[in-house]
Amino acid sequence: MSAKKKTLAVLTGGGDVPGLNPAIKMVVRRAVDEGWRVLGFRRGWAGPLRYNHDDPASWGKWVIELDTQMVRKIDRTGGTILHTSRTRPGSVRPDHLPEFLNSDDFPVNEDGTLDTTQKVLQTLEQLNIDVLIPIGGDDTLGYGARIHKEGFPVVSIPKTMDNDVYGTDYCIGFSTAVTRSVEMITNLRTSVGSHERIGVVELFGRNSGETSLITAFCADVDRAIISEVPFDVEKLAHLLIEDKHRNPSHYAMMTISEGAYPLGGQVLETGEADAYGHKKLGGIGYLVGQKIKEITGENIIYQQLGYLMRSGAPDALDRIVTANFGTLAVNLATRGITGRMVALREGRYTHVAADYSTRGLKRVDVSEFYDVDEYRPKISHVQGKPMFLY
Repeated sequence: MSAKKKTLAVLTGGGDVPGLNPAIKMVVRRAVDEGWRVLGFRRGWAGPLRYNHDDPASWGKWVIELDTQMVRKIDRTGGTILHTSRTRPGSVRPDHLPEFLNSDDFPVNEDGTLDTTQKVLQTLEQLNIDVLIPIGGDDTLGYGARIHKEGFPVVSIPKTMDNDVYGTDYCIGFSTAVTRSVEMITNLRTSVGSHERIGVVELFGRNSGETSLITAFCADVDRAIISEVPFDVEKLAHLLIEDKHRNPSHYAMMTISEGAYPLGGQVLETGEADAYGHKKLGGIGYLVGQKIKEITGENIIYQQLGYLMRSGAPDALDRIVTANFGTLAVNLATRGITGRMVALREGRYTHVAADYSTRGLKRVDVSEFYDVDEYRPKISHVQGKPMFLY
C-alpha cells in the first residue's frame, strides 16, 4: 500500500506586495516535486476561520487546491492570487464571527473579542493539512507562531514592503517598493522642476522609515523624513528653501514616511483600528506640504505614492528572493523542520524561530545611516553592513 500523500497549505495575509505570487508558485512547484498536495487558503487567516466543513460552498470560496498548471504564470503579476485580509483569529469581534459558529464556544479576551484559534486548528485537521506556510508581516507571522505554539507545524515566510520584520535582513516586496518609488520620484521631477516648486512625496512606512531612507538615498532627493525621528517643520522648510536656491533648476524634493510625526506631535491616524490595532495612516505629507507653503510662500507639489509603491509585477530581486524563500520553506516543511521562519541574514539564506519576529523591533539605525540635523541619509560607512541598511 502506498503512503498517504501529505498536504501543505499556504496563505497570504496583511498588505499585498509584489513577490507574493512568485513565492506561492515556488511553494507549489517544490511541494509537488516532493509528492505533496498543496492547498491555498483564501483571504489570509480568514480562510481557515471561515471555512465550513459542512458547507460544500466553502470549498473554492475559502480554500482551493493548487497545482503547477494553476500557478504557471502567476509570477508575472503582482499581488496575490489567494487574496488577503487583516483577519486575526485570536481576536475576532463577536459581530464579525461567521454565522455558522457559536460565540459561546470560544474564550472571550479582555477586550471583549473572541479567540477562535480552536476553529482554525479544527479546519487544519479537517483538511488533513500536515504543514502550514503563512506569508506575511509581523501580524500574520505572529499569529502563525501562535498556531505553532498550539502544536501545529508552521514554516513562515516574511513579507512586508517596509522591510521591518525582525529576524531577517530582507522581506518580500521591499525592493520593488523602493524601485517603484525611485522611478516615480524621477518622473515627478519633470513637473516639480518645470514649475520651480517643492515636491513632497509621501511613502508607506508605519513604524520603520527604511522605505523613505533608502528611496531618498537612491533617488538623491534633498531631504528625507523617517518614522523614527520627529521633525521640526520650520527647520525642514528652511532647509528646503536653501536646497531650492542652490539647485540650478530651482526646485527641491523630499520624501516622508507616512508614520512620521513632528516634534511634540503624534502620528496621523484615522478611521477604526483593524484586528491588529492599526488605524489607517496617510496625509502627513499633505499637512507638512501646507505648512511649508505657509512658512516659505513657495508652491508645493504633494504626491502620496501609497498603493502604487506595492502595485505591479515584482522586480528581479523580489523574484529571486521570493523563489528562494519558497524553496527553503518547502525544504524545511518536507524534512519535518517546523516552527521556523525563513530569512536572509548577512547575505545568506537561513531560518530562525517562528516567533522571532515578536522578539524585537527592526528599525532604521539612525546613528549610522541618518543625519538628524540635516534630515537626510548619511551613508558613509558600509563595510560589514547589510545590503539593505536598517
